[in-house]
Amino acid sequence: MSDSNNLGKQETLDLTSLQLITVPQSVTKHMLLKRLVLDENVLTELPDWMDVLTELEELHLDNNKLSELPPSLSHLAKLQIFSARANNLKVLPDFIWQLNDLKHLSIGQNPLHVLPEQIGDLYDLTQLYVHDNELTAVPTTIGQLTNLEILDLGHNLLTAVPPTIGSLHNLKTLYLSDNQLSTLPNTFSNLNSLCYLGLTHNQFTELPSLIGNLTNLQELRLYHNQLTTLPDSIGSLTRLKELHLMNNRLHTLPDTVGNLTSLTHLDLRNNRLKSLPGTMRQLQNLTFLDLRANRLNTLPNWLADLPNLTKLDLRWNKLWTPPSWFNQLEQRGCTIYQ
Repeated sequence: MSDSNNLGKQETLDLTSLQLITVPQSVTKHMLLKRLVLDENVLTELPDWMDVLTELEELHLDNNKLSELPPSLSHLAKLQIFSARANNLKVLPDFIWQLNDLKHLSIGQNPLHVLPEQIGDLYDLTQLYVHDNELTAVPTTIGQLTNLEILDLGHNLLTAVPPTIGSLHNLKTLYLSDNQLSTLPNTFSNLNSLCYLGLTHNQFTELPSLIGNLTNLQELRLYHNQLTTLPDSIGSLTRLKELHLMNNRLHTLPDTVGNLTSLTHLDLRNNRLKSLPGTMRQLQNLTFLDLRANRLNTLPNWLADLPNLTKLDLRWNKLWTPPSWFNQLEQRGCTIYQ
């Protein structure tokens, strides 16, 4: 805390984890406050006088017990970051869509059933977190948020995403994990800036070939689906560094997987692979290869020639005879689990 002479000039006030049941009115003394943090308290409501904090740019309310937000917050016209994650919000007030300077909106882990169409009015948003809610649909207006760089829709009840998502040309990170998705719209191929895509814990039985258009992807997570194979177009993801495919039903890999020459981490655990394509010898940057719980009886000799391999996990296969080149790998510093 500043002394009394500087109270009005303080720009940041952090009241995290103080077991507050209400916001102390002394906060109003900080007329130039730009950042107010009230995370991890036991707030059930916010006072009406918060509208006096007209200079506020960040308001953090995570992990409280709020069931509604007061209209007084509509006067915080300079707000750029608003976070009310892990509360009891069932609906969002209309005034949120009038906060035109908002760049970061985090409302995950609330019992929200609907994301209103007005979300599309927040044109300046760069980060939107609506994870761990109870959403069954995403409004088509999501496509109006063309400045978005991070979108988290994970851990909801979504069966589809709207085709308008393809308009998010600046999107770099997209979380869609733990939903009920089995397809992606064709417009998905327009997400040319995407670097991270999370599609885990869904219901995909096949991966659409359009995945090959996402040529800036560096990390692709597909574990806990029902994939039996991958499209040849996967080989177009030449910037990919991590590919996570555990807990699927893969019985083969396409030869084009050998084109993923930037790959450092490949997780194929708990699939149905009986062999590996010879083109994988081209994965010269691979450091981690997880082949646990597949149906491999033998291993190709070229595994010994992957120069950067530091971890090879082969447990729960039925290898007939451990190959002689195991010693060669181990002497080079590779840890082998068998």
